[in-house]
Amino acid sequence: MKFGLFGGATAAAAASQADSERILLDKSEDSHSYGAFIDAIVEAESLGYHSIFLVEHHFTGEAQVSASMNLLTYLAAKTSTIRLGTGVVVIPWHNPVLLAEQASTVDVLSNGRFDFGVGKGYRPTEFDGFCIPIKEATERFEESMGLIKKSLSSNERFSFHSDRWNFEDIVVEPPPVQQPHPPMWLAAGRPDSLRYAADSGYSLLLDQFATFDVTLERFAIYRQAIEASGKSFDPMNVAVARGMHIIRNEEERTIAIDKRMAALNHMNQAAKSNDASYQTSMASDPDLRKAAEQGTLIGTPEEIIEDLTHLRDGGVEYILLAGAQMSPPQMRAFAKEVMPAFA
Repeated sequence: MKFGLFGGATAAAAASQADSERILLDKSEDSHSYGAFIDAIVEAESLGYHSIFLVEHHFTGEAQVSASMNLLTYLAAKTSTIRLGTGVVVIPWHNPVLLAEQASTVDVLSNGRFDFGVGKGYRPTEFDGFCIPIKEATERFEESMGLIKKSLSSNERFSFHSDRWNFEDIVVEPPPVQQPHPPMWLAAGRPDSLRYAADSGYSLLLDQFATFDVTLERFAIYRQAIEASGKSFDPMNVAVARGMHIIRNEEERTIAIDKRMAALNHMNQAAKSNDASYQTSMASDPDLRKAAEQGTLIGTPEEIIEDLTHLRDGGVEYILLAGAQMSPPQMRAFAKEVMPAFA
């Protein structure tokens, strides 16, 4: 199995401790926590972690990562082997050609270590902030991704005109190291989205909020769609995010589960509209205790190895460790006490 990291840094002391997409660092209450995050990723590389996927969020008041490409550019200069991914860039909010240029630049600066995770977005408040109707997310995503793929893979100038975008006689520079373009990963959860990812040639990012059993069901749908198309299935093309916390006693278990439940509740509130008319597949099981206990890697190293074995038995080979309870000491403990069991 391969293990990576998922999440990001924060830059404000007021950042919410409930945010389940943030890696909690030793300096999490310090305004320089971006620096601590960068140091942690450099250490993660030395510990044998395979990748880091950065989130993109806006207008939260929690100082989450908003400019993931910028941060990955800096990490490209500080690291040499760890893969650098977006998890995800929300395509409907961006100029597709400018985004293709940024993606290609990160790929060049990292010498071909960039993983381009993309998605439609799921937080209504962010769409409201950009004055973009969330109901347009799919249409905007599909148009932009067609243009991004063409921009990254075309060696010749081209023009593009639509009701939304107009580009005349352009070529994206620099060309990416990975040809025809960096690997593209799609965040998906619903059955039709999973099949779309498979049919469209995307690798798959599975969220950290579903239970183990639901995650394995989603994994199987994607795998079946890949194989039904006549393609060979590679388990390393599916990355499963999981919250993780190694505990040493029952008191620590109780604290970890309570914090995870708070994080899941926070996430569920962010993943639906105020009138509850919209809710994404990113939401957890409404039974927060079930979601925490049956979907998070909380336990002793032996218990976590057992949970990971369950996922591996279902075909999963690539795990991204996530969540506010992650920290450098946890990262080190996982590398020393869990990773060797799957070497």
